[in-house]
Amino acid sequence: MYRRFIKKIVDFVISLVAFVVLLPLFFLMICILAVANRGSVFFTQLRPGLNGKIFRLIKFKTMNDRRDSNGELLPDALRLTTTGAVVRRLSLDELPQLINVLKGDMALIGPRPLLVEYLPLYNVEQSRRHKVRPGITGWAQVNGRNSISWEEKFKLDVWYVDNLTIILDIKIIVNTIMKVFRRQDISSSSSVSMEKFRGSKA
Repeated sequence: MYRRFIKKIVDFVISLVAFVVLLPLFFLMICILAVANRGSVFFTQLRPGLNGKIFRLIKFKTMNDRRDSNGELLPDALRLTTTGAVVRRLSLDELPQLINVLKGDMALIGPRPLLVEYLPLYNVEQSRRHKVRPGITGWAQVNGRNSISWEEKFKLDVWYVDNLTIILDIKIIVNTIMKVFRRQDISSSSSVSMEKFRGSKA
C-alpha cells in the first residue's frame, strides 16, 4: 500500500509544504547565483525516471560552462565556482528538485536519477533501480554517496527497491539530514563529483 499509493501522496504533500516554507531561501539562492553566474541560475538535464521514462531534472547551477580549445567542457574541478562549491557543500543545489517531485517525476527518497547515456551500460540487475521513482536522496546517498564505487552504489539502489518501506524512508531522511550537517561524502576520492560510469567490471 505504501509503495504503490501512499508514498506518492506523502511525497507531494511534504514537497509542497517544504517548497512554500523554503520559498524565501529559494529566491535568495536565485539572487545569489544570478550574480555569481552572471544570470545563469538553473541547471537542467534529461534523466531517466520510473521505468526509464525520461524527464528534465532541475538543480541550481554550481559550475560554469568553460570549454577547452576543442570546445569540450573542462573537468568539473575547473568549472566548479566558489559560490557553487559552498552551495554544493550545503546540498542547496538540490532544492529545485522539489519541483520535480511535485510534478511526479521524482520522489523524495529513491535511487538518484543518473545520466541517460548510462541506460545501455547497466546489467539486468542494475537496471532494476528504475523500478521505483528516482529520489532527491536515497539509500546509496546515506551509505557513501560519491565515496563508493558505482557497483556498490547500484547494489544499494537495488536493495532499496526490494526493501522499500515507510520505516526505511524515514531512516534515510534522518540520515540525510545528518550527512548534510556533517558535509560527508560529497566528492569521490579523485573528483569534486562522481566519475562517469563506464560499465561494470567483469
